[in-house]
Amino acid sequence: MVTIIDTVSNSPLRPRHPEKVNRPDAQSPPKPNWIRVRAPTTRGYADTRNIVREHGLVTVCEEAGCPNIGECWDKKHATFMIMGDTCTRACAFCNVKTGLPDALDASEPEHVADATAKLGLTHVVVTSVDRDDLADGGAAHFASTIRAIRARCPNTTIEVLTPDFLRKDGALEVVVAAKPDVFNHNLETVPSRYLNVRPGARYFHSVRLLQRVKELDPTMFTKSGIMVGLGEERQEVLQVMDDLRSADVDFLTIGQYLQPTRKHHAVMSYVTPDEFSAYEKVAYAKGFLMVSASPLTRSSHHAGDDFAKLKAARAAIAR
Repeated sequence: MVTIIDTVSNSPLRPRHPEKVNRPDAQSPPKPNWIRVRAPTTRGYADTRNIVREHGLVTVCEEAGCPNIGECWDKKHATFMIMGDTCTRACAFCNVKTGLPDALDASEPEHVADATAKLGLTHVVVTSVDRDDLADGGAAHFASTIRAIRARCPNTTIEVLTPDFLRKDGALEVVVAAKPDVFNHNLETVPSRYLNVRPGARYFHSVRLLQRVKELDPTMFTKSGIMVGLGEERQEVLQVMDDLRSADVDFLTIGQYLQPTRKHHAVMSYVTPDEFSAYEKVAYAKGFLMVSASPLTRSSHHAGDDFAKLKAARAAIAR
């Protein structure tokens, strides 16, 4: 084998977030002792990584720098990120690479289905980058992936975490028609922080998207999540809960924002475990069937176990 090192070209490697390169560093306070995770070193983690690599797949676990990757991959739980590793948005909180994405891989749905089978997943979470470059925002690709998993793993329940399909008429209907068991779309933060944190999105469009899912299929579970520590006020978080309940959202997740790099939005505060516990109690009081609120809560963390609890909660109400 010959290794070739380019010592002539002056072209540097493309930065992961070119739009952030010239921003000043944003300094976050030191992490408190309640935010600590072990480095991923287990055999289960290695096995999951090998299956992901073997199928040429992308996971949000890696791309977004999830702190729970060691725990989840040890249990062979991985969240697949379809439609490539490059996002057309440039959110201030997100570590996913930004830029112009490649063309869709038509074989990806089958690869995701095969990996789901090899991992033995009883509940699978499929998310994606934003694909504003596509006429349907990638909705048909989501639907193809759902159908491929159904065909290969008929007993596996499917949760999708979609982009907002902003200005993509008819896209949401395509995904809902494919019948995922859970439709998740994250609001990410309170409306007053959107301009700085999620500038390419529109808060009330996202709320309406979730409401529309229930109009299309009242039996489908809906889910959304936000991060805290981005400069929001407590009352704003409570208002987000009310907005989501007005859209009949079933499941709410709340987690601590952690800064991926110094070019990303700074952590403005670390919310204590007691404050998360208080948010959870209020959310249940407002009518959510399921709430997960803790410093390390992420959308797909414990998704399978939480889905079982979600179904049980709905069944209990129906009795």
